Amino acid sequence: MVMLSFYSIDEVHRYISEIRLLLTESVEEMTDEKALEIIEGYVFSKALSAAYSYEENAGLIKRLFLSLRKEMDILQPLIDDSSISEVMVNGKDHIFVEKNGSIIQLPLSFDSTEELEELIRRIAGRVHREINELNPIVDARLSDGSRVNAVYRNIALNGPILTIRKFPERVMSMRDFILNGTVSPEAAELLRTLVICGYNCFVSGGTSSGKTTMLNVLAQLIPPDERVIVIEDSAELQIKQLDNIVRMECRNANVQGKGNVDMARLVKTSLRMRPDRIIIGEVRGGEVFDMVNAMNTGHSGSLSTGHANSISGMLKRLEAMFMQAVDFPVEAIRAQISEGIDIIIHMSRMKDGSRKVIEISELAGIEEGIITTNCLYRHTAGMTGNRILHREKLESRKAGLPEAVHDT
Repeated sequence: MVMLSFYSIDEVHRYISEIRLLLTESVEEMTDEKALEIIEGYVFSKALSAAYSYEENAGLIKRLFLSLRKEMDILQPLIDDSSISEVMVNGKDHIFVEKNGSIIQLPLSFDSTEELEELIRRIAGRVHREINELNPIVDARLSDGSRVNAVYRNIALNGPILTIRKFPERVMSMRDFILNGTVSPEAAELLRTLVICGYNCFVSGGTSSGKTTMLNVLAQLIPPDERVIVIEDSAELQIKQLDNIVRMECRNANVQGKGNVDMARLVKTSLRMRPDRIIIGEVRGGEVFDMVNAMNTGHSGSLSTGHANSISGMLKRLEAMFMQAVDFPVEAIRAQISEGIDIIIHMSRMKDGSRKVIEISELAGIEEGIITTNCLYRHTAGMTGNRILHREKLESRKAGLPEAVHDT
């Protein structure tokens, strides 16, 4: 880790400014190796270096190199560490990581609040977003696809907040889920059947429960000859096996309040693109109305996710979000949800840091004004033995599937 309690902040900033000029003036191709050579030469040419040990000067050189040459400044080693799944920066002096399922505080800090804010602005700028006192919250992504959320210091009392959710370098598959115990082989085969047959699936779960990873895994099961539209607030999904795919990302308004493109608008647009399926990264508000409408108008096999602590909780949240968009009677809203969404898959993060599929349930219909469910799989008991009630999609596409799934 990079700790600089010996060199002052002013000295470090002066060094950065002067070395940046040297790097710019160099006529040679500036590789990392060449840049490191220039930084080392600069540091050891200063009389001040004699006052510090070799280890302290090496720490300064590393600090300068990360600031001048790496996208994520002093956080770059954390981004490069495959065992770290999340980086949490709570102001300039408090940096935590989630590593192998445990949260650890690191002996690492930024030199100043301004330096942390500059890093956040650079991240936002790379995906054409901005963060400032007028727009104090931003969702963005890194070049490797990692999800970034940042909050400006005018609303974060302990300084700028930066949270980075990393994704595995290799996209996980259903086989990986089986091997690491996320789902049983029988439940995995059920999910494969549901996706291939065009059931509309919704993944629910709490924060960091594995919803996006599950969505990636389910998307890998989509037949390659289908046209898929992917809509996300901030692009995260890694869908590489499909050729006929359109990817769209929401855009925030600029400082003049213009240019906003929200998810509801993108969902409406996607319906004019002749999609076989629509994948929505996550629904948080009134776009639920457009999503359910799409699922009810022939786009079988669509996928999405949402935050909730249980399947029943997810249904209540969907109702509440639906009401944000339209003034429908609650009975009509429940009917729309029940007819649009076929399956809900609930994920959970366990105490040991692992993620599990807790429940897979079919939305059975409406009884006495309430949406009822048909539980097909439960983590604590395995497959329940219940058959899928709505079998039209299964019957129409079961040709070519294993014989065993015909009795699902």
